[in-house]
Amino acid sequence: MEFNDSLSASMDDFGDNTQDLEIPDQLPMMAVRDVVVFNYMIIPLFVGRPGSIEAVNEAMNGNKLLMLVTQKDATKDDPDPEDLYRVGMVSMIMRTLKLPDGRLKVLVQALSKARIRDILQKEPHYRVEIDLIEEPEVEEITVEIEALMRTVREQTEKIMSLRGILSSDLMMIINNIEEPGRLADLVGSNLRLKIAESQQILETVDPVERLRLVADLLHKELEVSTVQAKIQSDAKEEMSRSQREYFLREQLQALKRELGDEDAYSQEIDELRKKIKKKKMPKYAKKEAKKQLARLEMMHPDASEATIIRTYLDWILDLPWSKSSRDRLDLKMAAKVLDEDHYGLDKVKERILEYLAVRKLNKATKGPILCFVGPPGVGKTSLGQAIAKAMNRKFYRLSLGGMRDEAEIRGHRRTYIGALPGRILQGLKNVGTNNPVFMMDEIDKIGADYRGDPSSALLEVLDPEQNSTFSDHYLNLPFDLSRVMFITTANMSDTIPGPLMDRMEVIRLSGYTLEEKMVIAKKYLLPRQIIENGIKPSYIRLDDQTMELIISHYTHEAGVRGLERELGKICRKIARRVAEGGKGPYKISKNTISKYLGPPKFLPEAELDTLAQPGLVVGLAWTEVGGELLHIETSIVPGKGRLTLTGHLGDVMKESAQAALTYCRSRCADLGVKPEYFDKIDIHIHVPAGAIPKDGPSAGITMATALYSAIAGKSVKKGLAMTGEVTLRGRVLPIGGLKEKALAALRAGIKHVIIPEENQKDLVEIPQELRKKITFHPVKNMDQVIEIALGKIKKLRRKRKAAGESRQAAA
Repeated sequence: MEFNDSLSASMDDFGDNTQDLEIPDQLPMMAVRDVVVFNYMIIPLFVGRPGSIEAVNEAMNGNKLLMLVTQKDATKDDPDPEDLYRVGMVSMIMRTLKLPDGRLKVLVQALSKARIRDILQKEPHYRVEIDLIEEPEVEEITVEIEALMRTVREQTEKIMSLRGILSSDLMMIINNIEEPGRLADLVGSNLRLKIAESQQILETVDPVERLRLVADLLHKELEVSTVQAKIQSDAKEEMSRSQREYFLREQLQALKRELGDEDAYSQEIDELRKKIKKKKMPKYAKKEAKKQLARLEMMHPDASEATIIRTYLDWILDLPWSKSSRDRLDLKMAAKVLDEDHYGLDKVKERILEYLAVRKLNKATKGPILCFVGPPGVGKTSLGQAIAKAMNRKFYRLSLGGMRDEAEIRGHRRTYIGALPGRILQGLKNVGTNNPVFMMDEIDKIGADYRGDPSSALLEVLDPEQNSTFSDHYLNLPFDLSRVMFITTANMSDTIPGPLMDRMEVIRLSGYTLEEKMVIAKKYLLPRQIIENGIKPSYIRLDDQTMELIISHYTHEAGVRGLERELGKICRKIARRVAEGGKGPYKISKNTISKYLGPPKFLPEAELDTLAQPGLVVGLAWTEVGGELLHIETSIVPGKGRLTLTGHLGDVMKESAQAALTYCRSRCADLGVKPEYFDKIDIHIHVPAGAIPKDGPSAGITMATALYSAIAGKSVKKGLAMTGEVTLRGRVLPIGGLKEKALAALRAGIKHVIIPEENQKDLVEIPQELRKKITFHPVKNMDQVIEIALGKIKKLRRKRKAAGESRQAAA
């Protein structure tokens, strides 16, 4: 049972028990803490412990009667019998309400005092045997009792007066009670006593004795309240004196100004006051600034806290509370700027133009939270700069890679030495406007340690419903971030926390085709490297065939960062020749490219078709740097049915290999082998480049095809790659990253790609020129995969049988 401290029995919570109920001697019992329930009391309780909920449910299913007993130690969640007082109240449940967090809110009315005779059960909840305690009646109100009751009333009135809670209605209730026991219970329940003292009042059966005990406790409480009132009065006098000193200091400053004797500190205070008055900021910010300036004015200039307050005021005055840049809402101009800086990326450009169109029609719209996900070098960061340029906004970039301290986002408390606001407010101060394009790079590489979790702090920043009242620990004032256009970047979305991912609109940048890289290199990369290396465009001659050779033989990436480095090498070597007196122009051709860049770093992987043999299959994999080819080799040797997996494979790929083996064993008839064949061979599946960890649910059909190919003794068709996961029954499951994998196949010169049929819908995301060069084969099951990769199954079986007969004849 949980008790809410803000809910206590008030003077009018008491009522007459007019119901003549028959109380049984066995009842469910619930332990309460932090409160002692008195007779006639109506009190709300919050019930959260499982045992307490069970006790309430039993009472509600029966006569609604419940025994309430206070526990001695309120910190114990599961009190034992010795932790409970033996005297409590039999109460009736008047109303129950189930709260969203699973707790119950119960309204109970105390009916009769009772003592626990025996505890019948403890689990799942307490059930006890009780004896009702009958309170003796006071036959005659003597003079002594009347005097005692008046004393209690007067002391109660004084205490409430000192506390400032006295009301005429309250005193009328107290004055109308003529029963000593009831008056004692009423006053005792509102004295804020310790649990032991309240329980002592409850256990005193005689009404007159109980009233005397309450009178003694009232006397003690009156002394405490008197001292407390005196302390508050002294504090008020001290405050009045401080205000008087403030006015005198103001008069002194006025006299100094009249005499021309005003010091530099006073001038600084006046300057700050003028800035605060001129600065356009919300009312709550201006109020806080004036409050801190008043504190600063009353301090000595050399006080350590004065420096802290001056710095804080500088930050308040430097923040762009209401300063915004004017958006460029000309969609044609914005589209032109985006096309000037970036080639392709139509989906991203379309989203930016949509935002500008909405902004033009509804100026109060909130800024979107975009997340660019893609491999390195595809232009995620530079795209943010282009967006800011197109919208005529300021641009600020914040790198989140490796950030582990929550204070980097929310700032430090001003109590710390060297405290500063977080990087969000620092960025807004640097750009000077409250609506910049704010780019957060590498959000997938953010960390967490004992200093907090920055990704959780970013939830408030990147939530359009919350960031209008973003609170920085240093500033300690709400700041509106809703006008900021936040853009985040990531290489992969898997490591971004789910709640953070849910607040962002993900736009994937998969990579570039060879044709796109050619255009980007000629239009952007080469001109930029020519300028950076100090040479003229006329010094270099580089045709399309050579550029294509550089892209295919010297780079192997989804983006263009490596391509720009290679072009930079060529420009540097030409710059050296020019600096040594060369005239140029220098022609870069297929025959001379090795002089500038050395021998080719990558050979086209399509040449691996010459190695076509049974058991060798090319798969497609997705990595955080783009799509890659995955070569899977399978070898079969005589043995005892063991399966060996090598190549630094993860658990998912190991399970895919097991599923592939099971599928092949289920196709013994198609393969032309007997079931016991698998008990006489050892199978070795190897994925080259063993130093690189490999895992993921997209190599299942590749492994199954490689194993099928090795057993059937037939090579897979040339120029074929595949991706998809396989089940035990041969069903092909969908995969992710289809565009990245298709680009990797295109770079390798592969013409045919087998994909799961459920991924056919993703083909619309693949550029048209890529779809013209690659034929995609959607499949539902492994039988279709085998038919495409190896040929008709019946034909395979005949070949397998013929090969077996030839081997027997040879033997």
